[in-house]
Amino acid sequence: MGRLFWKFFVYFWLAQLLTSIGVGATIWLTHRDDPRPQQGRGGPPPEWVTPGAGRAPPPPPPMPPPGGLPFPLLPLLAGGVVSLLFAAALAVHFARPIRRLRAAFEDLAEGRLDTRVGAAFAGRRDDLAALGDDFDRMAERLQQLLDSQRSLLHDVSHEMRSPLARLQAMADLLRQRPERSAELLERLERETDRMDRLVGELLSLARLEAGGGAAAGDPLDLVQVLTQLCADAGVEAERLACHVELDAPPHLPMVGHAALLQRAVENVVRNALQHSPSGGHVRVRAAVVSAHAVVTVEDQGPGVAVDELPAIFLPFRRGERAGPHEGFGLGLAIAARICAQHGGDIQASRLPDGGLRVTLRFSVPSAGAAA
Repeated sequence: MGRLFWKFFVYFWLAQLLTSIGVGATIWLTHRDDPRPQQGRGGPPPEWVTPGAGRAPPPPPPMPPPGGLPFPLLPLLAGGVVSLLFAAALAVHFARPIRRLRAAFEDLAEGRLDTRVGAAFAGRRDDLAALGDDFDRMAERLQQLLDSQRSLLHDVSHEMRSPLARLQAMADLLRQRPERSAELLERLERETDRMDRLVGELLSLARLEAGGGAAAGDPLDLVQVLTQLCADAGVEAERLACHVELDAPPHLPMVGHAALLQRAVENVVRNALQHSPSGGHVRVRAAVVSAHAVVTVEDQGPGVAVDELPAIFLPFRRGERAGPHEGFGLGLAIAARICAQHGGDIQASRLPDGGLRVTLRFSVPSAGAAA
């Protein structure tokens, strides 16, 4: 039971206690000057007989105090007034923050996402204050998500505007210069392929965003996934005069989606290959650390500035030193979403001798737990 329960309990208890005290005080004040003789065991008999005389006349009945209210109304009036005062205080104490929360929800529904209620609950230490903190966190998260969606929409529009403009320009040239049709058609195919890949990356990112939560998946050996991935990446590395090395234990069992895990690490490895110099090495290491499968990818490229490291996992973000490499800036963002779906995260750091180290962590639940 939380503090709100105990506040209700104490308030009601105090109200009942003070009501009882008020009733008792009223009865005491009403009867303390009552001139009636105390009738009871051991007192004089109701009829006093004097020896040698006849029966004495009974005493007259006592009269109520002049000018006072009838006895039953005083305790009822006192108890009602005390209960009314404490009920009003109790209603004000709890109704005011609830009204404030309701107004904040209305503001939030109207689109005012900067609404916060923390200042209104600053002096409270109960469940309503905790509810106010939860509201502020929810509003802040909604504002971050909305800002992120707006930024993503802006970036998508920017990324798609350039190839669309080039497609339109080449279509105009093709109409004006039909003798260059072969060259222009080849460029049209490249731009169309680029647009297709961009849309595919955006759809993948959207599906991962909509998936949320942790992925259950199936039992698998992460080392097998990495071995196949590095073998495939080695073909591309040869074209770039680079080398891909894998350092991993014989087996690394875990539970997850093999295709998603392969894509996450592949995006990081391909990014490392694109930024590696000729003759460079890309090293892939795997190990289990604190119930997580940890995969690190290191390259010998130009690296990323320290202040840019947190942003490279956002969509359409490229470091200033990235150079004119082909890509959309979505690969690392997709890898980050896949890590989150597998109960982990992704981080980047600069190497002392240059280059970039990207660390992917995946949760390692047991196969029995997943089943």
